Amino acid sequence: MQQLILMIILLFSSIALTQAQESNENLEERTITVSVVNALNNSGTVKFAFYTKEGFRKQSLFAKSASIEDGISTVTFTNVPKGDYAIICYHDENSNNQLDFYENGMPKESYGTSKNAMLMGPSDFESSKFEVKNEDLTLEIKF
Repeated sequence: MQQLILMIILLFSSIALTQAQESNENLEERTITVSVVNALNNSGTVKFAFYTKEGFRKQSLFAKSASIEDGISTVTFTNVPKGDYAIICYHDENSNNQLDFYENGMPKESYGTSKNAMLMGPSDFESSKFEVKNEDLTLEIKF
């Protein structure tokens, strides 16, 4: 009888330990390094916005900017939980903190998204999304 009770306790302990390990894996956070690799000049900065599907193009989860050197601008997002995300960035050449547009609605400044989708019109989450899983990521965005 004691052996049966001991086996039951060991079984429940191993189940609880497995669930705790799975829970810890879901809490692990990753680092995402993003580079624009073809800015037309070194003027201004590149602005990066990191989105979830729910906040796409409305409210960024993270936002950063970086200077440009030899046409390359790089930022690193840390403490990113697992999930699906998208990044939009633009070259703020005149440092006015906004993407400038012509009167016809076309952007004056270069922009791009994760996955480098070439779309006519504004980008959407599905064409820009990437998945954060079990390892850190490095992404290249081209304007």
